[in-house]
Amino acid sequence: MTGSPLARWWRGNLRLRVISTTVLLGLLLAGLLGTVLYQQIAQGLVAQSVDSAERDAVQQVALAQEAFDSTDRRDDAGLNDVADDQVRSMAGTSPESGRQVVFLPALGNERGNLVNQITVGIGADQLPSSLQVAIRDDPENQQVVVVPVTLTGEEAPVTAVAVGSRLVLPRAGQYDLVLVYPMVREQETLDLVRQLFLVAGLGLIALVAGLGWLATRMVTRPVSRAAAVSQELARGRLDERLPVEGTDELAQLATSFNTMADSIQLQIRELRSLSQLQQRFVSDVSHELRTPLTTIRMAGEVLHSSRDDFPEHLARSAELLQQELDRFEDLLGELLEISRFDSGAVTLERHREDLVAVVEAAVDAVRTLADRLGSTLEVKVYGSDREGVISVLMDGRRISRVLRNLLINGLEHGEGRPITVTVAATEQVVAVSVRDRGIGLDEEQLARVFDRFWRADPSRQRTTGGTGLGLAIAQEDARVHGGWLQVSSEPGQGACFRLVLPRGDAYVIAEPPPPVPLATPERPDPDGQVPPVVLALASREEQNDEQ
Repeated sequence: MTGSPLARWWRGNLRLRVISTTVLLGLLLAGLLGTVLYQQIAQGLVAQSVDSAERDAVQQVALAQEAFDSTDRRDDAGLNDVADDQVRSMAGTSPESGRQVVFLPALGNERGNLVNQITVGIGADQLPSSLQVAIRDDPENQQVVVVPVTLTGEEAPVTAVAVGSRLVLPRAGQYDLVLVYPMVREQETLDLVRQLFLVAGLGLIALVAGLGWLATRMVTRPVSRAAAVSQELARGRLDERLPVEGTDELAQLATSFNTMADSIQLQIRELRSLSQLQQRFVSDVSHELRTPLTTIRMAGEVLHSSRDDFPEHLARSAELLQQELDRFEDLLGELLEISRFDSGAVTLERHREDLVAVVEAAVDAVRTLADRLGSTLEVKVYGSDREGVISVLMDGRRISRVLRNLLINGLEHGEGRPITVTVAATEQVVAVSVRDRGIGLDEEQLARVFDRFWRADPSRQRTTGGTGLGLAIAQEDARVHGGWLQVSSEPGQGACFRLVLPRGDAYVIAEPPPPVPLATPERPDPDGQVPPVVLALASREEQNDEQ
């Protein structure tokens, strides 16, 4: 898995994803519902406040107009006193219980200096200019606006309903009377509603989270149990089963899972039994054939040694009989070796040996075949010590067999062209590459090159009469050493087989080595530098050490 630890935790925890998604959706729903309800309540409170303010303003304006109409028209001082008394009487004693009043000349009133502007609670500058314009355009009706105002002695603004009306004063002309009704109680009500919504929303989220946890627990516990049992089955504990509780869908899932596990266990047992029978059959047949093969070989050797006394066609038959007996004996030996690999009965006799000497011995063993086919053999060594030794803890007999198989395979398909053997080592890993320049393999052939009894071209004449088991046994020999046998090839460009082994038992090649570079082994190396393949192996070692 890639990504941050939080992302991996999110992807790896089904319960967390379900609960988080449920809580998020619940939060979104609660927020949407709370917002709609809050707006409805706020609009209702504002509409109620506006209606109440309009009714009260009608009464106050009527009383004020009546008072002004009864005032002595010739007494300017008395007119000012009446205006001041009326404004003071309209104003409340507190922002919560009273009105705030603004009394000022109307727009276009040229005699407005007869009566002074009077304000109680707020200043005239806090009122929007559009309010007086609306009063001037429609003086017969009340003009209402809802605006935020800052009351005298207060710091925070409060929403208020401002109701403007037209008054006519004797000799002073038209004046505007604006009654401001602060919605302090309504604001407190909205604050209380907001707090209740917040508490209710948190409670709802907690409830949704609890329900999500409970629901996911009811589902994920059986799923987690099924995952644990499936892991145990994957480890080979085939007797593990899920408990079946009730008759619901999860119980049906457990029953189906157990049925599937029973079927898999039965099939695995049958396959194991069949595999054991097959291995025993191959082993028994190989052993039983040893006795008649020994007798036939003795008779064949007598005939082969006397072939000079036979006619030509009988002498040729004796030679063919001897060759087929050799091939038959090799086949029996390889079948026995394959059966040991299949049964896990292979034992290694590992010792510290010089891999360079083993490679040179394998090359010398096939040199006669190489001369007959016209191919030259070249050995390159990188990473050895001063004495030219590369010490490896290995079973020399098996590694020699691997190298002979690779060399014979390269000679058989090398078209008489040069064969390059490259030995390269680091402190922990050693690699032996066998590079031919023959017909090569396509992708389909590469996928099957290590299959048993498979040949790239069955119709192709083989010089050594191989059995088709050599590369399969070579791969198994590499595996039991904790190593890898790899191949790369292109049609017409030849093939390169690479054997990668750990140099000691303290190092493990846990991951496949880098791909085999087809062109690397045949590159000239005048400076004695280590090939790129070895540098790649060394880089892989450093990464493993860091981990």
